[in-house]
Amino acid sequence: MTARGMRGEALLSGGERFTPKPGMLSKRVAQTVAPAFAKLVDRIDVGLESGTLRAVLPDGTNRVLGAHSDGFEAQIHLKDWRSLLRLATNGVIGFYQGYEAGEWESEDLVSLFALMASNVRSLQGTARSSGPFKWVAALAHKWNRNDRAGAKRNVSAHYDLGNDFYAAWLDEAMIYSSALGVADDGLEAAQARKLNSIAERLVGLESVLEIGCGWGALAEHLSERGADVTAISLSTEQLAHARFESAGEVTYRKQDYRDARGQYDAIASVEMVEALGREYWPNFMQAVARNLKPGGRAAIQYISIADDLFEDYASTADFIQAYVFPGGMLIKSSEFRVLAEERGLSWQDEVRFGDDYAQTLRIWRERFDAAVEEQRLPDGFDARFIRLWRFYLAYCEAGFRTGNIDVHQVTLVKESNDKKG
Repeated sequence: MTARGMRGEALLSGGERFTPKPGMLSKRVAQTVAPAFAKLVDRIDVGLESGTLRAVLPDGTNRVLGAHSDGFEAQIHLKDWRSLLRLATNGVIGFYQGYEAGEWESEDLVSLFALMASNVRSLQGTARSSGPFKWVAALAHKWNRNDRAGAKRNVSAHYDLGNDFYAAWLDEAMIYSSALGVADDGLEAAQARKLNSIAERLVGLESVLEIGCGWGALAEHLSERGADVTAISLSTEQLAHARFESAGEVTYRKQDYRDARGQYDAIASVEMVEALGREYWPNFMQAVARNLKPGGRAAIQYISIADDLFEDYASTADFIQAYVFPGGMLIKSSEFRVLAEERGLSWQDEVRFGDDYAQTLRIWRERFDAAVEEQRLPDGFDARFIRLWRFYLAYCEAGFRTGNIDVHQVTLVKESNDKKG
């Protein structure tokens, strides 16, 4: 298997990986306990308070589940009872493993995931690992904690898949974060609008630190508007691209945000904080407060999960943390705000635009599929990896479509010396 093909495996620490194998769950055992699976189907039926799921079961039976009130509509063909066993014991991680093993299929993954996500509260944890699987997932998540060494590993695992890979389906500016106003005039214009929206929060400020600069689109945009920009990242591949494409006015550094030392008029950070983990949110806010001049402003774009879902979500690793972005964690917005305000950072002008992220992800998914169809992905990305990323992009899109996940922009303003006096 190629190095890139290994992205279909569950990520542990230090390069260790666990490869789930279909045969780990005995087919004979699954058939023997099929009546128990029928009870699980009944539980799903009751738990779907809104929307409808049309299911073909492994024995050929057709079931209509839910249909209690309006909502998302989806279909699924369960080819093997083991897919339900995986779901019952290992949540979405198990559900993905069943998908990878070919134990179920659906014509529309986004609608299926949106249906499940919109009923996540009434389904009472079917999307999370349970029993010993929960503790194994939690342990894997702890192994991937974002201390300095772990942060480098985790960032590399996702962003250093290769610039050619991302270039095959992102926009020309290589922007891997939500656009703004996608429905108005397409992805490229909406990404430019997003860059402008960040820049407008910092207008008139001369020196800018960008924390997590990606492939350099925002840093170059701010530089073109007259700012003196220092941009930091831990991704070798992204920095190489940013430096190559740069007009030469931006200072790029491979640096951990915790090591940043300076006094800047402004700080920008777009969808970087989801890579930190809850344990390190205070470190990030401290870095912002430390590096801003009194009266300075920070423009932050971040992804949140609904407050009432956060604690269960944070208790163990989910599918994305296990397979796509080790060490990642969505933000609990209320807690993030408290951490900012405790450090003298006033929370101002917050906006949310989750629908735009759903549209952004839809376009990425369509472009990814086109790149696969046209064989534009670089060599080394096998069928297993492609299947994983289709699942991942659809899973994320569904989260934004239901509102369980949202994207925010906010301005943090550091107290001035006059105010402190």
